[in-house]
Amino acid sequence: MSNIDTRSVARFVEDAVHAAMPHRLYTLIFPIDRPNGKVLLGMKKRGFGQGKLNGFGGKVEPSESIEQGAVRELEEESGLCATRVENCGLLLFYFEDNPVAMEVHVFMAHEYNGQVAETEEMRPEWFDFDNMPFSQMWADDKCWWPLARNGRSFIGRFWFKADQVTITRQTLDPVSSLDFERYTRNIS
Repeated sequence: MSNIDTRSVARFVEDAVHAAMPHRLYTLIFPIDRPNGKVLLGMKKRGFGQGKLNGFGGKVEPSESIEQGAVRELEEESGLCATRVENCGLLLFYFEDNPVAMEVHVFMAHEYNGQVAETEEMRPEWFDFDNMPFSQMWADDKCWWPLARNGRSFIGRFWFKADQVTITRQTLDPVSSLDFERYTRNIS
């Protein structure tokens, strides 16, 4: 039995070395209030990323699609149930001294219902698009957020030191489509 998750899209966008690495699937979803220029972020209260503001998300369960995972994580972490989402990006993270890559599928929630509520894991708060608290977020967020907020699809790759703070290398490519089976690219 292969240890490669068939839902992974790494084989379509990575060079042979990185595509062969195990990839753990995650989601990241941002509820947006476009008329008021706001995005809902959550202060991570425990676990990986504790003390940072971020979108909502986590591991994709074996029995669900990547989109279903994003919707589930949003509801579990914020109380909101997304009814219309858009896949806007793919982030690949490599951490020094960790042989498993993080493959993070980024979504915008354009429509949702429910009440925003603090949970055991996240403390939600609305922020202005143009006044993002990047100093309290992951270092890569300031690189790709302008593309996401403007409706541009992207693929980003970020290599971090073991401290999970310092970016040693990065690539960020706007793309016309996130239909990965049709996506071809020469990786150098």
